[in-house]
Amino acid sequence: MKTRFLIFLTLLFIPANAFSFETILFPSEDGLTITADLYSPHPDDSPFIILFHRAGWSRGEYREIAPRLNRLGFNALAVDLRSGKTVRGIRNITAEKAIAQGKRATYVDAFQDMKAALFHTDRNLANGRLLIWGSSYSASLSIVLAARYPERIAGVIAFAPGEYFSRLGKPADFIAQSAKSVRCPVFITSSAAEKNRWWNIYNAMTLKKSYFLPEAGGVHGSEALWQSTPEHAEYWQAVQAFLRSFRVTENGQRQY
Repeated sequence: MKTRFLIFLTLLFIPANAFSFETILFPSEDGLTITADLYSPHPDDSPFIILFHRAGWSRGEYREIAPRLNRLGFNALAVDLRSGKTVRGIRNITAEKAIAQGKRATYVDAFQDMKAALFHTDRNLANGRLLIWGSSYSASLSIVLAARYPERIAGVIAFAPGEYFSRLGKPADFIAQSAKSVRCPVFITSSAAEKNRWWNIYNAMTLKKSYFLPEAGGVHGSEALWQSTPEHAEYWQAVQAFLRSFRVTENGQRQY
């Protein structure tokens, strides 16, 4: 076990860009093919994070973030959801296929893709602690996913969640109602100006929860961690503090 711990320490000194990825495909609930990038340099019993993007974007949101998570000892899967387009030059292939096949592609329709990603990862990719990470609308739906599948999800990272679903026929407190049932630890963050969008969701949670806000500024979604964001170091410090409890300790035990 000490050897494994030393390997983990060594990973902290590997440049983030040393980690590569492979693009994989798997089906959603309605048969739509989902495209995702798998960043998996560690054994399959290492902690694993599924990464979901924000509205109008793609798995490209995590091209800078996922390698750093690898460096911290986590495997990761960045998923193209059917509700999205392009970011950082990375096209959302799942969304393009959904349009070509005439499938609905609202935020709510993307939930089945998130569920499929969870089940595919749990069955085929990860044997360790499994976390989910969302950005904007997918941060909200990550909370719903954790409420519905508590036996599969060990933690949630939610960047700028909110009640974004009223125009899609959902109640005004759709996410807050789900938040009441979440049993795993949850970390929420956003720009300083967005706290009011998720504060009721946060207060609805009754168990382990934490949040971070920069004193001022910040940006919407997981872009907060990009180097181009002035406050990115503060955000990373808060995220790493939350993730620390999911790492392997020196005696081989997993913290919670």
